[in-house]
Amino acid sequence: MTEEKEKLLEIELRIGKILRAGVFVSSAVIIIGLVMFVFTGYSGYPGTTYPRGLSEIARGLVEFKAFAWLMAGLFLLILTPILRVLASIFAFAKEGDKMYIFITMMVLAVLVLAIFLGHTGV
Repeated sequence: MTEEKEKLLEIELRIGKILRAGVFVSSAVIIIGLVMFVFTGYSGYPGTTYPRGLSEIARGLVEFKAFAWLMAGLFLLILTPILRVLASIFAFAKEGDKMYIFITMMVLAVLVLAIFLGHTGV
């Protein structure tokens, strides 16, 4: 195997570890929220409300509110591919591959734009 292919394989392995860790951690947080909800039968919030911002989620985590734990797990799950793209940018920068840095930065821009547009309701 050539040195370039070995470096690419190493990058792919690191990125795979990031994805697995993100899915594992987010799943664990979601399971904690589900267990809390099943055992208490209460979301931690009145009526049909739920935490919408990061500060509300953080406050709900500290107060052990089930829906806050569920939302945090979903947030971590959404954050996982973004971390993967960021790791790819750093890996390509380390290799000095300007074309892939540019392409990956465009992917990151699309992800951030999609999250922003989704948050604003567009």
